[in-house]
Amino acid sequence: MTMAAAMQSRTAEAPARSKASRIAHVEIITDLAEAEIAWRAFEESDHLFTPYQRFDLLGPWQRLAGCEDSRPFIVIARDADRQPLLLLPLSLRQGHGLRTACFMGGKHTTFNMGLWNAEFAVQATVADLDALLAPLREHVDVLSLTQQPLRWNDQQNPFAALPRQSAINGCPLLVMEPGGPPTSRISNSFRRRLKSKEKKLQALAGYRYHLATTDADVTRLLDWFFRVKPARMAEQKLPNVFAEPGVEAFIRSACLAPRGDGRVIDIHAIECDDEVIAIFAGVADGQRFSMMFNTYTMSEHARYSPGLILMRYIIDRYGERGYRSLDLGIGSDDYKRMFCKDDEDIFDSFVPLTSRGKLAAMAMSSLSRGKRLVKQNQMLFDLARRLRQAFG
Repeated sequence: MTMAAAMQSRTAEAPARSKASRIAHVEIITDLAEAEIAWRAFEESDHLFTPYQRFDLLGPWQRLAGCEDSRPFIVIARDADRQPLLLLPLSLRQGHGLRTACFMGGKHTTFNMGLWNAEFAVQATVADLDALLAPLREHVDVLSLTQQPLRWNDQQNPFAALPRQSAINGCPLLVMEPGGPPTSRISNSFRRRLKSKEKKLQALAGYRYHLATTDADVTRLLDWFFRVKPARMAEQKLPNVFAEPGVEAFIRSACLAPRGDGRVIDIHAIECDDEVIAIFAGVADGQRFSMMFNTYTMSEHARYSPGLILMRYIIDRYGERGYRSLDLGIGSDDYKRMFCKDDEDIFDSFVPLTSRGKLAAMAMSSLSRGKRLVKQNQMLFDLARRLRQAFG
């Protein structure tokens, strides 16, 4: 029997030493299709998870973009009555004699988290985490659990009880007051500056802001994005993560997947009859909008700050719908700070499960701290960027 077959749907009894734990069974599933029904049940309203952990986002990522060097490692914990308490959407990769499990999504998810029964998440103890992790030791040397929010929708992430450190990159955050006036989201002076710029664009025939609702609109906007984004990234001397194998197919799949009256990834755009001017695409869950990717025109209309104008439309759209927060993704770019004055608390956890994993966890932790130091020191960051450009 192969290791994959042996792992398939394996159920392990929680260790006897964790008698205080509600977790009685831990199931490991290595097939996305087999996990689908249970996974979708975790997306109901009485569960704690971020919109990045939806099956229709991570499933296509794993199948299309993450499959080359990893395979699904989906962990479901249940209580004594076999009621599901938690689902961990992990990928398992093996290299250099080490088995490493990390969250699905790679570079394309801003936040990583388990999908939790909300009541259990409030009550989860260290004994529960012990009971969850103990059965994984047979299959995994180290857990690399990065970019986790400390809290989500005002509820603490239970994995905050694991050993943790600040994530490499920060995430600027805009906190919005439900029902608050527009000026509580964006100041009057900034609005006036943007309106002045927008006047130039409003003269264009067919100028409009909209959320893509039809398959044809989604496909048309993505066709434009995948033409323009490589040119924008080359201009900035940045590697094009969208050119990596399977990434375009993954993004197209998630943007076309329906979710309520929207999509799993929603695309917002401003355009005119002659061209698309800017797009922002992101995920939403009724309380938070999180931006995933964006770009803007290469034409002369770029000088009127179409990305900032579009961001104002998006902020007002979600603010008027009672959303409580909005973020523009990882990294403290200047344009993000124009809108987002706070920071999301995000952390990394490197958890060794075997003696072999201890050294790996120490190395991962040290490397992560070093990268964070470079990112926070402008001189070191500029040096690293010049070296990457010179040798990349």
